[in-house]
Amino acid sequence: MTLPDPPLLLITDRKQARRPLDELVAQACAAGCRWISIREKDLPQSEQIALVRTLQPIAQRAGARLSLHGDAQLAREAGLDGVHLAAGSDASAARRLLGRRALIGISIHSAGEAAELDAAVLDYAIAGPAYATASKPGYGPSLGPDGVAAIVRASRIPVIAIGGIAADDATALMDAGAVGIAVMGGVMRAADPAGEIASLLVTLGAPRMRAVSLGQL
Repeated sequence: MTLPDPPLLLITDRKQARRPLDELVAQACAAGCRWISIREKDLPQSEQIALVRTLQPIAQRAGARLSLHGDAQLAREAGLDGVHLAAGSDASAARRLLGRRALIGISIHSAGEAAELDAAVLDYAIAGPAYATASKPGYGPSLGPDGVAAIVRASRIPVIAIGGIAADDATALMDAGAVGIAVMGGVMRAADPAGEIASLLVTLGAPRMRAVSLGQL
């Protein structure tokens, strides 16, 4: 499975968001984001599906992939492009349920975990926290570029870095071997989410995206 391009994953958190998620996702897509994952695990499944129904048309019009942080069965019921699993989850079961075309990833925090990942089952891993993050205060220790590099060396699948990543940090993480980055609070809390996404994409070296008006999304 080819990962979305550009290699920037936006993860939702409505509790941190300064505006409604549909508006925020539309602005992120207009700025060039092509991969979003819904992470609203505290919502009942019916409300998560309702949120999917709101965000799916926005993502589809932008040509973006829409995934779920959570349960593979719920991702299937919602008709999403994939699922991101918590550390220690049964990735093989998720693959059997969702099929070969689904985008399936998992969270990891160490090189030891990375070495155990099955490249025949998983498409990517998210490694973190790269840096201290306001979204999960006290969560760590921070990996830093060296820790991310150690995970990359141990992994047989692409690694995406997450945790406290601002535009200025992305280059060091990509130099460490990460194929991309994932962001949540920095965009959710931003006064200008589109501007934050655009800055991250510039740092990642993504080609300039064709402008898409919010009206089109």
